[in-house]
Amino acid sequence: MPNRKLKIENPVLINIGKLADRENTEAYVVGGYVRDALLGKEAEEIDVMVVGDGTSFAEAVALEYGKKPEAVYRNFGTALVMIDGMKTEFASARKESYRKDSRNPEIETATLEEDLSRRDFTVNALAVSLNKKSFGKITDLFGGLKDLEARTLRTPLDPEKTFEDDPLRIMRALRFASRFGFNIDPDALKAMNKMAHRLSEGVVSQERITNEFLLILDTPKPSTGLSLMFLSGVMDHVFPEISGLEGVEQKQEYHHKDVFRHTLTVVDNIAAVTDDIWLRFAALVHDIAKPMTKKFVEGEGWTFHGHEEMGARMMNSLFRRMRLPMNKLPYVEKLVRMHLRPIPLAKEEVTDSAIRRLAADAGEDLEDLLKLCRADITSKNPKKVEKYLKNFGIVEKRVIEVAEKDKLRNFQSPVRGEEIMKICGLRPSRTVGMLKKRIEDAILDGLIPNEYEDALKYLYQIKDEVISVPSKD
Repeated sequence: MPNRKLKIENPVLINIGKLADRENTEAYVVGGYVRDALLGKEAEEIDVMVVGDGTSFAEAVALEYGKKPEAVYRNFGTALVMIDGMKTEFASARKESYRKDSRNPEIETATLEEDLSRRDFTVNALAVSLNKKSFGKITDLFGGLKDLEARTLRTPLDPEKTFEDDPLRIMRALRFASRFGFNIDPDALKAMNKMAHRLSEGVVSQERITNEFLLILDTPKPSTGLSLMFLSGVMDHVFPEISGLEGVEQKQEYHHKDVFRHTLTVVDNIAAVTDDIWLRFAALVHDIAKPMTKKFVEGEGWTFHGHEEMGARMMNSLFRRMRLPMNKLPYVEKLVRMHLRPIPLAKEEVTDSAIRRLAADAGEDLEDLLKLCRADITSKNPKKVEKYLKNFGIVEKRVIEVAEKDKLRNFQSPVRGEEIMKICGLRPSRTVGMLKKRIEDAILDGLIPNEYEDALKYLYQIKDEVISVPSKD
């Protein structure tokens, strides 16, 4: 990448450059904006580094736009200004020193060179001048342009020290590798492996680690980052349950033999059809309990009976440990618990009743469940996958049609509990639940349509029979 200048057409940066000249301030655009621009990608935010007082310059820029900075952190020499909808962060050039028990650095003002040397990777240690005399000139002190061309992640300084100072940079390396398809320099990879334990020592908050992990899962091909997490030893500290899938052998019917590699394929399959991070997460954890349920049965091979139920039960403690949003727990639990349910439908002739029950239990998440099941069909034999996908496609269409025709989303009895109690002269009791379930079963078995009048008529037909059964309340 021989070009030593970056063509800047962004009006915000042009205006900042003009103001920097007026204020006699040395200003550069740095970091992700420069990296993404050189990769031909549009950046989502701007980082401006100022040799001098970054917060005062940010206030001057905000004033130019008739506003105040959204946030000012004078102790860190940083400020945030939203300009034309673009998040623009200003920072004083600085150098940092770290204590071993914290990733919060001691900060001192610094030169341009010192500031760039503290950056995580050489591809992020590029600075582009915004001042008129050198507008667009790239300062590259650590070979970042060459590394960008080679699509390699390398640290400006000693990688072991870089990751020891701030272990979160390990996760960032994995994210960049997964997002951009970068290789990680062998020395950096070795240092990541050596320093991976720092991620489980409380130096970095679990929330920050989990956020980086989800960003890896959010990349176009998550298996790149997940494989590197495993190979570097990071997975052992961040998500040991996923590491535990490696080497777990399974029957090779429509799966890969190894559960870890099968799981990576499922995640990539689901990533190809959805950006929904929680559906991707469900794909990642759908077989998480296989190591605990593995059993060899003569004539059948390795079995994992009940792994879907055990996996669903594991989610609560896993969500709490990883500080994942608890409002997403029921969704992930449901998909893990139900991920095998549609499979038999593609193997044999099934009744509409079985399909109705599947659709009713899945509710609003039916399409997501079917996407997960489709993604779960993997094999090293492409003909086998093609044949099974074709069969599954027929069933998939039938399931959707039955669910729509019989209005089974968020399904429950059209005659609600309060009305059942009123008609039958009952108080809240087990009998009310039995009557409601009988109505629901009649709909799911196709005995009556999923309509209020039909359900009410059926209630009158069965109520005396059900009420006559002695209650255990």
